[in-house]
Amino acid sequence: MDGFTDKTAVITGAAAGIGLATARMLFDFGAHVMLIDIDESMAEAAAEAIDPSGDAAKAYRCDISDEDSVRRVFCDIREKSISVDILVNNAAIWRTGNAEFIYSDSYNWKRKIGVNILGTMYCTHAALRGMTDRGWGRIINVSSVAGIYGIPYMSDYSMTKGAIDSFTKAVAKEVAAFGVTVNAVAPGNVNSDGSKEHEREDLSFIPHSCRPEDVNELICFLASNQAGYITGQVIQIDGCRKKV
Repeated sequence: MDGFTDKTAVITGAAAGIGLATARMLFDFGAHVMLIDIDESMAEAAAEAIDPSGDAAKAYRCDISDEDSVRRVFCDIREKSISVDILVNNAAIWRTGNAEFIYSDSYNWKRKIGVNILGTMYCTHAALRGMTDRGWGRIINVSSVAGIYGIPYMSDYSMTKGAIDSFTKAVAKEVAAFGVTVNAVAPGNVNSDGSKEHEREDLSFIPHSCRPEDVNELICFLASNQAGYITGQVIQIDGCRKKV
């Protein structure tokens, strides 16, 4: 894969899991990476681990559900004369408050809508104008099979990821003529830490959970020059999921 030299990538939820794996790989391919996370100390530690010099990996604390917080971060990046060429919308809430819908509460609905949907929209809005002006950009949204199949006891999360899929397809059509691609990846159950606790052999025909590297390699491909004719797609990475 090529096309990353002199490019800057912003990755949300970058302090761990898929976000961190993606930031590392983009850096290895030659991109400058901006790690955005609500946990500032974890983001700073991740950026230092990727690039101890601090020249090509920087951390920003940001609550992406807060539009003003997103604007401040992107303004700070622009003020340093840095263009955002690649945006990976990875940050999301999913484990909090899962329950049968009838027993769930609107507090958790609103949190997931704020981060998963509005956060993705705020970051995309902040990055997109610069991409269209320059005639090149890559936006990759991290969705989920929950948005495709609907996962019981996760109806609010499933709804937010279904919204991301529709948002991806709609925005892709608006900006395709400007050299900007917008795609989504939809992982199945992701074993972020490699522990047996998060390993599921029963959810897919490939008998193990999805690993972060299964996802970040596709994200990096979609961010590369080689994927310039792929846009408006939601690509499942789920080992041929059994749907439930």
